[in-house]
Amino acid sequence: MIHYNPYRLYCKPMAKILFLFILSFIFGHWLAHVTHPVFPAVLASSDGNWGLSFQQEGQPPIGNATSDYLKQFNAYYAADTQEKIIYLTFDAGYENGNTPAILDALKKHNVPATFFLVGNYLTTSPDLVRRMVAEGHTVGNHTFHHPDMSKISTEETFSKELGSLEELYEQVTGQKMQHFYRPPQGKYSESNLQMAKDMGYHTFFWSLAYVDWYEDKQPSHKEAFKKLLNRIHPGAIVLLHSTSKTNGEILDELLTRWEEMGYQFRPLSELASEPTSGT
Repeated sequence: MIHYNPYRLYCKPMAKILFLFILSFIFGHWLAHVTHPVFPAVLASSDGNWGLSFQQEGQPPIGNATSDYLKQFNAYYAADTQEKIIYLTFDAGYENGNTPAILDALKKHNVPATFFLVGNYLTTSPDLVRRMVAEGHTVGNHTFHHPDMSKISTEETFSKELGSLEELYEQVTGQKMQHFYRPPQGKYSESNLQMAKDMGYHTFFWSLAYVDWYEDKQPSHKEAFKKLLNRIHPGAIVLLHSTSKTNGEILDELLTRWEEMGYQFRPLSELASEPTSGT
């Protein structure tokens, strides 16, 4: 005898519907993840390498430490603004002939920049340093020897790295160095940030950079424009290297294209006032 089981007849189609619903949900979740990837935001980072996650073109990236966390140490990686403002900065460990073209382009566009220099640069290229100052640019502290500062744990050693560069800068230019600091390679620790603050420094990371520092493996103009135009955003602190041949060749056009996008250029001093306290 065949027993009639209405529950069984009801369950089979329902099981199929449930299976299709789950499958659709999984697919939809996967598709959303692919088309709109989510990057985790670390709320605070006490040490490590500075890093960024870009979620959307034209919008600020997420840093591996938040703006609020950094502000307690007078540190920044971007301005909190919707205005189309760019803070242009260059790191310079040595001179290889590209800085004059960069300075020419900055002068042509009347763009202020900050050059974070090390001891070697001040020693070997004093005339270029004096030109930076004469043309209204800021020279910041990139340490004397360019070490991994996150491994420095004593205030004495930390202050010597920054203080030695201050002294050399004053010898070269006859002026006091503005207290703007950028950790070499973006390597830092929370204690470093506090030490810099105690010395009266503001620390500046960045919200836009690209791989431009390999002298023998320079990016093409197309690659450079793709990164620097698509990822620019309001309040960006842009890091470029003055050793880059590509940067020297494209900067005039790059500044023009940023201007055509409606961007203006401001000095870092407008982002953070110079502290009055010293060493």
